[in-house]
Amino acid sequence: MAVKAEQVTQNQTLQEKLWFRGQILRTIRDYFFEEKVVEVDTPIMSQFGNPDPALLNFITPYNGPGKLYQHSMFLITSPEYHMKRLLAYGAGSCYYLGKVFRDGEISKRHNPEFTMLEWYRLDYDLERLMQEVISLIKLVSGKALEVEFYSYLEAFKKILGVNPFEMDLEALVALIQAQNIALTFELRDRDEALDLIVSHLIEPAFDPEKITMLYHYPASQASLSKIVTIDGYPVGKRFEAYWQGLELANGYEELTNSQEQRARFMAENIQRTNIGYDAVPIDELLLEVLDQVPFCSGVALGVDRLLMAMKGSSEIKDVIPFGFEES
Repeated sequence: MAVKAEQVTQNQTLQEKLWFRGQILRTIRDYFFEEKVVEVDTPIMSQFGNPDPALLNFITPYNGPGKLYQHSMFLITSPEYHMKRLLAYGAGSCYYLGKVFRDGEISKRHNPEFTMLEWYRLDYDLERLMQEVISLIKLVSGKALEVEFYSYLEAFKKILGVNPFEMDLEALVALIQAQNIALTFELRDRDEALDLIVSHLIEPAFDPEKITMLYHYPASQASLSKIVTIDGYPVGKRFEAYWQGLELANGYEELTNSQEQRARFMAENIQRTNIGYDAVPIDELLLEVLDQVPFCSGVALGVDRLLMAMKGSSEIKDVIPFGFEES
């Protein structure tokens, strides 16, 4: 049977996509092998969920024997909790390259199942980890990219002429309305308003041809990072990396205080219930050992997003073998 020219083209396009993806994964693994950072294979199901109110967890019941019989199991939104347990046990600097899962996230830039590169470096502060993220993006892309750095405060002042740390929710909403951003839902708090401003006004102002590092987020958005005071404002030692109009990475100088982390988990669960989500079980196994985690910084990088940036693609389906609705 003759093979149609259209089918040959489709096959070639698929093979090119798969080889491109495979070569990037190989480059990443080769880099960490040379750096003596060990690859770890963590569980993708956990008895504990992620309480972050911005995330929805996939949940499935376990019907087998054992102490977790009929227990709700959570597909991981990140390997972070397991990796920090490994750090506490003495694993040393390590990385994970594999699947993670987030319910309710599907768009041209989002797939509910996606590939994440997450790594932790012992004795790295935030600034040193930012430099490694930049180096890795340059290595994988094969481009000598320029880099810009903005603190959260600097970005708002330069791009919008305002100080976000001194604006209440009413002032932030007024700013959003003045910029003609259509609000299709009621903003519940300052952080939701700030996130909207960053995504609609700050990020689009970044030069897409440069890697942009945005760092020192408000303390209320510190998540699992340390909090320090900079320019009189409490900020999280956190950064995000952008390139080609895409958020690629989110990193922290890691909090290793179990009492503080427990308080943050509990506060996040309260936020979840306030917005109509179910609270999730707090990861007690992590909290048991968090104080033993050595000084380190860690970052999660969306591999599919990085491939999109390299290919100049506007849709995640262009760089993955199967989209969610094809799975």
